[in-house]
Amino acid sequence: MLRGITSAGLGRIESEELMIELASAYGFQAVDLDAKGLVQRHGLEGAKAFLEKHGVVAGAIGLPVEWRTTEEAFIQGIEQLASTAAAASALGCTSCCTYILPSTDLKAAHFMALAVKRLRLCAQILGAYGIRLGLEFVGPHHLRTQWKHPFIWTMEETLDFIDAIGEPNVGLLFDAYHWYTNEMTVQDIEQLRPEQIVHVHINDAPNVPVEEVLDNHRLYPGEGVIDLAGFLQGLQRIGYTGVVAQEILTPTMPADPVEKLMERSKAGFDNVFTAAGL
Repeated sequence: MLRGITSAGLGRIESEELMIELASAYGFQAVDLDAKGLVQRHGLEGAKAFLEKHGVVAGAIGLPVEWRTTEEAFIQGIEQLASTAAAASALGCTSCCTYILPSTDLKAAHFMALAVKRLRLCAQILGAYGIRLGLEFVGPHHLRTQWKHPFIWTMEETLDFIDAIGEPNVGLLFDAYHWYTNEMTVQDIEQLRPEQIVHVHINDAPNVPVEEVLDNHRLYPGEGVIDLAGFLQGLQRIGYTGVVAQEILTPTMPADPVEKLMERSKAGFDNVFTAAGL
């Protein structure tokens, strides 16, 4: 598994280039990034050279399509997806990710029909560039009633959703926080095949009742109560070899210098990977 980093949890980092440089300096092997932006700033060969110079690969890109709201917004995003996918593919990135909120103001059956149709088209476009689409189920209890109608928040439901989309390049974005807030076990991970996982996020949770865990109150790996050693061991046992990227969502942006936050992140990864025997 590759140790990865996202910008979430790194405070006011001034540029993606600095994030890549610091990721390399602190032992991270992958960075979730805006591949299209990096190529636009440096040119394709320049962007490739920059990543290679620092020994870092592109971990995943975000899906630049608003598929949850209006048809107009969806079409506007879809028009940009091919160029985004082309840039990511050219940099060797094979993963694109989005999240599924666990409730919606639309009636659930109507929203499901829209989501299947829209995400199928996204997957087809991404697939033409050799990119997989990872769907993240979101577990915190407070979001299950944030909007009018319950939707999807479990792994099982998300796998059914993926089956309904019906494209071979669609799988899970598997996040330790949502694994924990669903009260899942290592055995649940071991039921998966490695090819069902597109990307992984790692983070930690405070010591409060699980039903009170808030989505944006995440801790750095090893600073909370999630069994991250078991989480990683489960992934290893099924043969997952992709990126495990830190994602720390907090109520306010961390004020510490980015170097200090990178050091804290590295210490967390060292702690949980060592505990897992990796």
